[in-house]
Amino acid sequence: MNITVLTGAGISAESGIKTFRDSNGLWENHDIMEVASPQGWQKNPELVLDFYNQRRELLHQVHPNKAHLDLALLQQKHNVQIITQNVDDLHERAGSSNVLHLHGELFKARSTGNPNYIVSWKKDLNIGDTCPDGYQLRPHIVWFGEAVPMMDNAIKIIENTDILIIVGTSLQVYPAAGLMQYAPFRSKLYYIDPNPAIESTKNIKVINEKASTGVKKAITELNL
Repeated sequence: MNITVLTGAGISAESGIKTFRDSNGLWENHDIMEVASPQGWQKNPELVLDFYNQRRELLHQVHPNKAHLDLALLQQKHNVQIITQNVDDLHERAGSSNVLHLHGELFKARSTGNPNYIVSWKKDLNIGDTCPDGYQLRPHIVWFGEAVPMMDNAIKIIENTDILIIVGTSLQVYPAAGLMQYAPFRSKLYYIDPNPAIESTKNIKVINEKASTGVKKAITELNL
């Protein structure tokens, strides 16, 4: 049996990481296009680097919560693949090993001249930090307007899933929001969110709870 879990900002919010976008449309008091677009990078790379340095510093201070831990335990008993929209490493720190990051990883950097040069990076990233070819390093984050390289892999995983559990995502950020459409008709679908964007239907069960309690509830209901 194949179990796929699609996670969004809501699962990490309980660990102390703010959701991607506040109600005012800003991300940590910044216009999103200033810090999460190729144009923002070209205009002010120092601002972009400083922004992600602050996010990276916060990530060093937070810890996985019960939802992350419950999913890691589930992987010990079943074939579980996690697809996350989050750029943190909380799934991995909780013990999950099969984790696909759709939007990149905060603890990695990549070359601006060679997109295949990706390195682990847990300290501040500054102007002058370069790859061996001399190109400036940038955060390994998929910005607005950029392709999502892992999208095809994610689709293949979901096309072969028996159970799809969606946790803590608004289902409004595309293309990730469209992934559930690739689940086989026979598969069981669960959607966990305290402010669900959809309602329960014959094909999908909505659990109107936060991740830390909703994940456990779904696992129990599915008898996993």
